[in-house]
Amino acid sequence: MAKKILIVDDEVHIKMLLEQTLEELEDEFEVVLYTASDGEEGLEFIRSKRPDLVFLDIMMPKMNGYEVCRVVKDDEELVDTKIILLTAKGQEVDRKQGLELGAMMYMTKPFDPDEILRVSKELLDL
Repeated sequence: MAKKILIVDDEVHIKMLLEQTLEELEDEFEVVLYTASDGEEGLEFIRSKRPDLVFLDIMMPKMNGYEVCRVVKDDEELVDTKIILLTAKGQEVDRKQGLELGAMMYMTKPFDPDEILRVSKELLDL
């Protein structure tokens, strides 16, 4: 069964950069990439398609990444969803809040494509 990765970010160029980075996994492994442009759309996708891994921005319209993470981790059916918060918010207090909400990792932008691939492979057992 194909692994599903969801990228949730309102910045078009960030989504494109992540997609270009993760396309290597599509080519090498059975991985399918999806995108969403805000927190509400991302949460709807998580509920309906159950992605294996989610790259989640924090500062987004409609619903921020913290809220999405909290809702997912409070839902018994979604609690096992692996979430990586990927954000420009680099303060320790932000990192702590994200990890306390249940995110597996907290990464800051700009990101290292090799690190994105490494953690994706690790979390998806590829």
